[in-house]
Amino acid sequence: MNPSAAAPFLTRPHRGLILDRDGTLIHHVPYLHSPEKVILLPSVREALELAINHGVELYLHTNQSGVGRGMFSLEDAERCTLRMIELLELGPCPFRRICTAPESPEAPSIYRKPSPRFAQEIFAETGTSPSHFAYIGDRGSDIETARNAGTRGIGVATGLDDLRQELASLGFSGVYPVFDSLLDAVNHFLEVTQ
Repeated sequence: MNPSAAAPFLTRPHRGLILDRDGTLIHHVPYLHSPEKVILLPSVREALELAINHGVELYLHTNQSGVGRGMFSLEDAERCTLRMIELLELGPCPFRRICTAPESPEAPSIYRKPSPRFAQEIFAETGTSPSHFAYIGDRGSDIETARNAGTRGIGVATGLDDLRQELASLGFSGVYPVFDSLLDAVNHFLEVTQ
């Protein structure tokens, strides 16, 4: 079949969400390294299920500076992520790729947010425009990563700090939307990328 002949029948471009972990999907516990302390935030399972049901691919990008600081191991951080996946009950792994950035803030940054490297790899791998993706997170660094990657940024006010105030201090007030739940954030993403 001629590939160009199939083009008119494509209904929607590939869409994806790159999600933060602590404070976005699970309760933020400083330097979390014990799986038994992993607790899902309200509406998270419903939000991710909604995204999946709309054909949105999910990615996870989490900074874990406690590894770089020698406070716990990368395996400890990964066990917490695995526990979160178990609690979500959305299959063996709802995330197409997971990036755990172990660098401390003082170390040279490779994947540590706000580095756009992980997002850039996803865009190259999927051949998708950054306009069909979004970062969702509870920290200014998540939104800065979206800006650095040239993609959408959506905030959730579900973490430890006042995200709206943090974004205002970064000069992002009114530039990026902030929602009070992940479910509201996902619904917004679905609306603006129809």
